[in-house]
Amino acid sequence: MRALVISGGGSKGAFAGGVAQYLMEREKREYDMFLGTSTGSLLVPHLAVNDVSKLYDIFTNVQQQDIFSVSPFVQRKKGDREFVSIDFVNSLWQFIKRKRTFGESKALRRNIRKNFTFEEYQKIKETKHDVVVTVSNLSMNRVEYKSIKECTYEEFCNWIWISCNYIPFMSLAKVNGYEYADGGLGCVIPIREAIQRGATEVDAVVLESESLNKQKILGKNPFSLMINLFGHLMDQVERNDIVIGKLAAKNKDVKLNLYYTPTTLTENSLIFSKRLMEKWWQQGYDHAEQKHSGL
Repeated sequence: MRALVISGGGSKGAFAGGVAQYLMEREKREYDMFLGTSTGSLLVPHLAVNDVSKLYDIFTNVQQQDIFSVSPFVQRKKGDREFVSIDFVNSLWQFIKRKRTFGESKALRRNIRKNFTFEEYQKIKETKHDVVVTVSNLSMNRVEYKSIKECTYEEFCNWIWISCNYIPFMSLAKVNGYEYADGGLGCVIPIREAIQRGATEVDAVVLESESLNKQKILGKNPFSLMINLFGHLMDQVERNDIVIGKLAAKNKDVKLNLYYTPTTLTENSLIFSKRLMEKWWQQGYDHAEQKHSGL
């Protein structure tokens, strides 16, 4: 049984889309199981129904307003460089309203339901072994994996949304008395979970370069420094997930194929730029092609 696993990584998910497109269209890989965390959870349902062109249109056209109902960021451009800074006004209003996060992502929940239809949900349940998204149960201090087989359409859309909620910048969700957030806070790339669910071959797209040797420029205020800190912590979680995944693959005699980004794509994956995401999608496709031509 073959599985496709995609890590978290915000806008860098476009790279994973390009890798998946090459594997599915050129290598003719047919996957029984799809697992994703955060941005990976947005990609896997569309890949499961094999609608790459629709996914490309959705992903490369997403903007800040498609994600944030209250955005804690302001997107700016300086020359060819695009970056985000903190929207102190919106953040202040969140404090005044006694909210626990700097922003809200209810717009993303609406867009998930708009772009992932009930008919597609039904098709996946009928034709695929499983589609799984990763969430973090903060109340119980544990990672949970939500299978499409165990959820209604409404529930699964909600879990996809929750898997993407990168707190404290996005919404904190409450389900059945428990509070949930981004799956990447506990498991950035669920390779071991795919193996435990029966995968005998795993293609895993890691939205980070294999060697993190580039010196990072730390934020100049507490908010941007917090983004850097969260990024650092999630990089460590991701490395740990990969080590655990490799060990699980070795113990179970599972073939594991890892696809890293060839370079560090961006310092801030909360930037959603059509120009950059189209570029990263093509880079993902080209990188997978180059990797396979060298085999």
